[in-house]
Amino acid sequence: MYYLFRKEISGFFSSLIGYIVIILFITITGLFLWVFKGPMNILEGGYATLDSLFIIAPWVFLMLIPTITMRMFSEEKRTGTLDLLLTRPLSETQIVLAKFTAALVLVILSLLPTLMYYFSVVLLGNPTGNLDTGGTWGSYIGLFFLAGSYAIIGLYCSSLTDNVIISFLLTVALCMLICFGFDQIGNLSMFNAAGALLMKLGIVEHYRSMSRGVIDSRDIVYFLALGIIFFLLTRYNLERRKW
Repeated sequence: MYYLFRKEISGFFSSLIGYIVIILFITITGLFLWVFKGPMNILEGGYATLDSLFIIAPWVFLMLIPTITMRMFSEEKRTGTLDLLLTRPLSETQIVLAKFTAALVLVILSLLPTLMYYFSVVLLGNPTGNLDTGGTWGSYIGLFFLAGSYAIIGLYCSSLTDNVIISFLLTVALCMLICFGFDQIGNLSMFNAAGALLMKLGIVEHYRSMSRGVIDSRDIVYFLALGIIFFLLTRYNLERRKW
């Protein structure tokens, strides 16, 4: 299992795409937070806060994480190495877990450079250090759960096809639907009282709660349940190849 995990990590960084993905994430968030004028600009906002980062990140993740996960099963199916992998003394659960962990580690590595934004805001605050540290770290935890949700959805989509482009597009579409779709549908007047329930089925409702620095057990249970569902679906897709 560790070998497979290490293989995924090294495979990602053995090509330029790995570095390009991380550089693009830092560049896009950096431009919105520090360069582009508008409500997301920290300097123009006048407040020592990283809220803009946690607003932008879910949208940037829609490009970043599908790029990380799109090859994990699709490429193996296309080249035939997945069948070879399934003959190894590894269970389907271990295979999915290794690839999911690798995807999550890659996302965390892309997030690490954003800590320079945190220290910049701490230094720019008046007085220095005037930042809600607890709320900020709580928001990072919410971002971690969001990344995990996107990653396991991406693995599921990658297990459906042997075409990496289709895998990428499926992941983007499904993540958008589960993250923002329920929120938009729930806001329609035709659903009335049921709208609030529909909104709670979407990722964004729970991410918003956690991005305020509030760690609610209901939000954690939601993310864990969502992850388990797509984990089992991905494992089922692998098991079907043995039938």
